[in-house]
Amino acid sequence: MSAPAPPSAGAFPSPPGGFAPAPPPSTRRNVELLLLGVAVVITTVALVLVEASQDQKISWELAKLGLAYLALFVVAHLAVRRFAPFADPLLLPIAALLNGLGLVLIHRLDLAGVQTAVSNSQPIPALDADHQVLWTAGAILIFAALLVLLRDYRTLARYNYTLGLLGVAALIVPAVLPERYSETGGAKIWLRLPGFSVQPGEFAKVLLVVFAAALLVSKRDLFTAAGRHAFGIELPRIRDLGPLLLVWVVCVGVLVFERDLGVCLLIFATVLALLYIATERVGWLIVGAALLALGLLVAYKASGHMRVAVHTWLHPFADYTNTGYRLAQSLFGLATGGLAGTGLGSGRPDMVPFAKTDFIVATIGEELGLIGLTAVLLLFMIFVVRGLRTALAVRDSFGKLLAAGLAFSVAVQVFLIVGGVTELIPQTGLATPFLSYGGSALLANYTLLALLIRISDAARAPAPSRKKESAPITNPPTELLRPAKTEIIRPARADSSLLADGEPA
Repeated sequence: MSAPAPPSAGAFPSPPGGFAPAPPPSTRRNVELLLLGVAVVITTVALVLVEASQDQKISWELAKLGLAYLALFVVAHLAVRRFAPFADPLLLPIAALLNGLGLVLIHRLDLAGVQTAVSNSQPIPALDADHQVLWTAGAILIFAALLVLLRDYRTLARYNYTLGLLGVAALIVPAVLPERYSETGGAKIWLRLPGFSVQPGEFAKVLLVVFAAALLVSKRDLFTAAGRHAFGIELPRIRDLGPLLLVWVVCVGVLVFERDLGVCLLIFATVLALLYIATERVGWLIVGAALLALGLLVAYKASGHMRVAVHTWLHPFADYTNTGYRLAQSLFGLATGGLAGTGLGSGRPDMVPFAKTDFIVATIGEELGLIGLTAVLLLFMIFVVRGLRTALAVRDSFGKLLAAGLAFSVAVQVFLIVGGVTELIPQTGLATPFLSYGGSALLANYTLLALLIRISDAARAPAPSRKKESAPITNPPTELLRPAKTEIIRPARADSSLLADGEPA
């Protein structure tokens, strides 16, 4: 049996030019769309489960929430697909799922508030889920606007001092205002205007991360200068501690005058982490930890609110009906949830004060249990890891520090919130990113998300191809090559001039 004849040259024709074109780079936007679809399905099913557990019928209110959620994230996906096509496909779906879960829990607490009002013959309160949808719409609008207008994130480095001053001003304003315009629950963190209120500290954390990243890039030599050695560790020079001392003074002022432990710890820890990433020196961490301990001690001595917070943390049941009520109720809720939780709509998370804001993690632990709370923490972990991957992949130093700082700030914020609810550390009063009720936190966190997506798009985008000087000749005609005549090259004359391109005339 004879062997099969080899294929002829015409069986597999080569493309013009002799080389196959490179495949187009993958944008992974369809993966993002698929994951957003999963987030929509999970959110819709969770809303239905809440209604079923509360013996409610599927109403227009439920359909309104689901359709609004779907429409908002379709807009967000289209903005990413059009203006950041190479961005990480996991960042937006994770934020969407966390935002959807927060909307479900806020709606569930709204139903509990309505039932309590009806049983006590009180007026039915306004539904916070509707407000949350409106705040989410505003946050998505800012998210899309940043992607459209901020085509190059490195532009932010040109305005680093302006952004830094705005961040410091946002921290200081509540401290100088009268208490009726700024204080809630003992902390002066609000800016209340007629018909409108905002937490400036939520925006200050993003502005100060941008400022710190730009400053560390432009003044890197200042922070990497050789200092004294002690126990094998190179410590920074005293005259180089100015920026860190300035941040320390601002944070201690916020802690003493505004009684806001959360923002103080968040900003100082993030700046310290950026210092270590930029310099790779453990000495900065040691100096920063010493300054942090000193600042907490000063605040404890100077602020009665801080002493009460520490006492409540150490002895939550000593004053159960007063200062320890919130923490004690959250611990009871977590214990009730156990491993698998009571089920969506079947617990009593409304017995925990501020269950929609500061203690929404306790609501998750009670109704979804340790399994559900672990799943939420894993979502945050993936979000932070993808942000750090973006920092490793981007090519410029400013982008690396900015992405690392934004991702690390989310990690620190989640640690402070969960640690406060579970009595690991004192309560900080921070809002859980994308989950808690509140417009300031949503607007700030979607700003953070837009910056991460813009940096991720720059990191994952293919390198621009160089334009060829001339197009390749296709199917050139066959020519007979003749040997060239030998020419005698004479030396150039001494008065030969040069052209603009440097060749002899």
